[in-house]
Amino acid sequence: MSDKENINVIPNSDTASEKRKYRFIVSGGGTGGHIFPAISIANALKNKFPDAEILFVGALGRMEMERVPAAGYRIEGLPVSGFDRKNMFRNVKVLLELFKSIVIARRIIRKFKPDVAIGVGGYASAPTLRAASAFNIPTLIQEQNSYAGVTNKLLAKKAGKICVAYDNMSKFFPAANIVKTGNPVRQDLFNVGPKAKEAYDFFGFSPDKKTILIVGGSLGARTLNQSVTAYLQTLSESGLQVIWQTGKFYIESARKAAEAFTSPALLVTDFVSRMDYAYSIADLVISRAGASSISELCLLAKPVILVPSPNVAEDHQTQNAFALVKQNAAVMVKDLDAKEQLIPKALELIKNNKELNTLSENILKMAEKNSADRIADEVIKLIKVK
Repeated sequence: MSDKENINVIPNSDTASEKRKYRFIVSGGGTGGHIFPAISIANALKNKFPDAEILFVGALGRMEMERVPAAGYRIEGLPVSGFDRKNMFRNVKVLLELFKSIVIARRIIRKFKPDVAIGVGGYASAPTLRAASAFNIPTLIQEQNSYAGVTNKLLAKKAGKICVAYDNMSKFFPAANIVKTGNPVRQDLFNVGPKAKEAYDFFGFSPDKKTILIVGGSLGARTLNQSVTAYLQTLSESGLQVIWQTGKFYIESARKAAEAFTSPALLVTDFVSRMDYAYSIADLVISRAGASSISELCLLAKPVILVPSPNVAEDHQTQNAFALVKQNAAVMVKDLDAKEQLIPKALELIKNNKELNTLSENILKMAEKNSADRIADEVIKLIKVK
């Protein structure tokens, strides 16, 4: 079978097409910011085609290998990892793993015969979508950030559709193939309304006091944690309620630092099991500027101070944050300045109801609703074109 041979035969008649059981591959992961959208897209496709077969392709050893099966989907892993920009000698192994992953991805495509392959970003997307394109399988890319990464820019050359979350993405991708859909988010975040009593009860907080939610992600954000630690006394004396999510790597040091300021108004935790409750009562959020987090904050209309991580490819979190700051929809503090400026800025902002309302109104204007369904619709269009 040649690389360009079409291994995916779709019936010509409308009746046969309707009865056909569709197959979709969803590839990517590495972080929750890639995994949650991937699962949301899969769920949307399942809602439209209950009999559809969906196979995930992820990177071995990454969190998708656990999260995806927990969501009820089958996943296969590739031995792929990212390039080491600091130690180039290590990339010999990376290149060997990439070559092996391409071979395995081609085998998966050949066996599963998907109608469409969908890439959401992450190490596994590149070999999987390249293999799909080699067999004339339509591909769709979901670019979450306002600044496209190198991998997606390369994959876009053969992609049938590129679903984006920001305007002006034609500087990265062919304009004719771009569709603005927004980023899919966790739907359970919308099960609880603003200022819900059960949310305050869950954390043991009072609805009479304002609440700051500090989110560092599942692994944590060192700069955010250092910034909070430096101002623990000020926070404890502020009369505010604080949910400080440290991440698993920093929980012990954070708890030790907070020992002297033990208070029911200061919750120190490595993981927030009910983010819907946390968002419900948050008057102000402090967060990194990952694409998924920003999409959630837009839909929930939450005032936010963004601290972009400097440790990401192409510094895309700074670009994400700027997209909101330009619309007066968020406040940004640079990672370099956070230890001195972040908490003082937060304490100043949370007292300013007018500014909080302005930020809330403007960030809601940037929200893209029903993103997963809209992406699923684009997937279906690719089948029809095929």
